[in-house]
Amino acid sequence: MKKILLGAFALAAIACKQEPKDYVTLTGKITDKNSDSILIRTRAYSKTIKVNDDGTFSDTLKVEPGIFSFYDGAESTNIFLKNGFEIDITLDTKAFDESVAFSGAGAEHSTFLAKNALMQEELLDIDALSELNAEQLESELDGIKTKLSNFYSSNTSIDTLITNGLNKSLEPMLLSYKRYLSQGIALRTALPKGAPSPTFENFENVKGGTTSLSDLKGKYVYIDVWATWCGPCKVEIPSLKALEKEYHGKNLAFVSLSVDDGRGYRAETREKSAELAKEGWKKMIANEDLGGIQVISPNGWQTDFIQNYKINGIPRFILIDPDGNIVSADAPRPSSKKIKKLFNELNI
Repeated sequence: MKKILLGAFALAAIACKQEPKDYVTLTGKITDKNSDSILIRTRAYSKTIKVNDDGTFSDTLKVEPGIFSFYDGAESTNIFLKNGFEIDITLDTKAFDESVAFSGAGAEHSTFLAKNALMQEELLDIDALSELNAEQLESELDGIKTKLSNFYSSNTSIDTLITNGLNKSLEPMLLSYKRYLSQGIALRTALPKGAPSPTFENFENVKGGTTSLSDLKGKYVYIDVWATWCGPCKVEIPSLKALEKEYHGKNLAFVSLSVDDGRGYRAETREKSAELAKEGWKKMIANEDLGGIQVISPNGWQTDFIQNYKINGIPRFILIDPDGNIVSADAPRPSSKKIKKLFNELNI
């Protein structure tokens, strides 16, 4: 009888054993939410989850194991999902990357991804790396590769889908940074600080008449090379306007130089496209209430000033001193903290 009872209890235990869940449970709370929903997605998967008025959310997802983007309507972070996980996420949008935290079954994988993102942001500081010469850059990137490689192998419990992917992408990522930063090094070599600046003459001014760089001699000149169709250029507009306001009345001229030459405008002839582009340039200046000195390049990208400054991508910012010499052929953007620091160092 005792054996029979033990056998019955064993069968009952097996029968009651919980089967592994074939879905992910995802819950959390967002402080100062940016949207009424969040989006979980990869190239092959997408799901929108409602965010309540108090910032909480909860849902279940059936997924293939992998790294997903968690997008709150303004910013995003990576999370690792696998059926059976029960992950709770908390974050404050005022310090998105710094505050995001994961708990629950399987949370350690997403925590690892979040830590990697912060490490990369700290190590791959474009402003700091831009100050290096070619030899220093090579050494610094080698050091960064070692630090990240060591981190990727530091926790053997992390899913190999994550660590293998990070290791595979590490060298291509660093090579991309090297190529980008090497362009800046080459530019500083070709157009060094203190060298006479290339000039422009009689560029059409949106207010009428023309403007030459020599007209501004005696002032520092901060030049924004841009175009109406350039998304990154337009992102800088609010910061540029704020900078102009802050330094109004200082010994500093703000010049916005458009390279609009017909791109984005279809017409019967190239000349007609350029004419439409010029009208679009004037309209955008009016609509955005752009300040400073607004001029347009007479031959777009082929204008000597653009060619002499080796500009093949925009926006590009240039700073010239009161004597007409180069301070920086690739000056910090208006949105960078470094631009005010540079202005202050020059006692502008």
